[in-house]
Amino acid sequence: MAMRSTSLTRQICRPTVWSLTASTHTGLKSRNLRDACTGHIQPAQAPAFAPTRSVTGLPVLNRRYATTKSSTQSFGTGDTGITGAPDITDYYTIFPRTIPAGPPPASSFDISIGDLRREFLQLQNLVHPDKYPSGDAKQHAEAISARINEAYRTLLDPLQRAQYLLREWHGIDVTAEDGASKHALDPQTLMEVMEVQETIEEVGASPEAEAEINALKKENDQRIEACVKSLGDAVDQGDIETARKECVRLRFWYSVGEGLREWEPGSTEIRLVHSS
Repeated sequence: MAMRSTSLTRQICRPTVWSLTASTHTGLKSRNLRDACTGHIQPAQAPAFAPTRSVTGLPVLNRRYATTKSSTQSFGTGDTGITGAPDITDYYTIFPRTIPAGPPPASSFDISIGDLRREFLQLQNLVHPDKYPSGDAKQHAEAISARINEAYRTLLDPLQRAQYLLREWHGIDVTAEDGASKHALDPQTLMEVMEVQETIEEVGASPEAEAEINALKKENDQRIEACVKSLGDAVDQGDIETARKECVRLRFWYSVGEGLREWEPGSTEIRLVHSS
């Protein structure tokens, strides 16, 4: 049973797709969870962009790491012939009115969603590809419009925003394939996730299931709100290690929330899928 528990716990800690069922947590002990989620699993090869020393205590935004497909695309900031085109150096420079000081710590992790949306719509109106004839100008407009869309979607969501900041300025990619070993979920949060599943197993087929699931949704929304607050505080204070941990926790609570939204009456499990 101990060997099975260790194997199952490794699967749970994998940051891709996993489903919690009754057999998943049968016989799991705190020690198994702690071992599996605090570095006792053999780590995969570190990605090339990983910092050469611990990120703990590093000043915020000390450097940028080009690690994603979008960030490695060639986007010039010179004269593209697109009237009103923003500075697309990074996602923050695209929205100078909403975030004039740039990314944290020069500005707060929190962003005014209303202001961001207004500036986004104004920019898209200025660079809309339909305003340009076929040719280089239209291609530039399409590329810039896509870049603006990508930046808006990322900055709009706290989790996507945090993952972007950690990846692009600190070389920490919590969505990487080796995340199970490098950025494992802490045992306490894992136990909380499993308690949610235990509740679903107990009430999934009962007449009271829907009311119980709605209560779990509210509880999870509160967890997400608290986690976003802790994450934002850590980013603003330059505590990158805490920000990393809170970002990992937030990924799981997002996944739990999605699983609860997809739950159907009679079901006794939830499927948790991490989005990148």
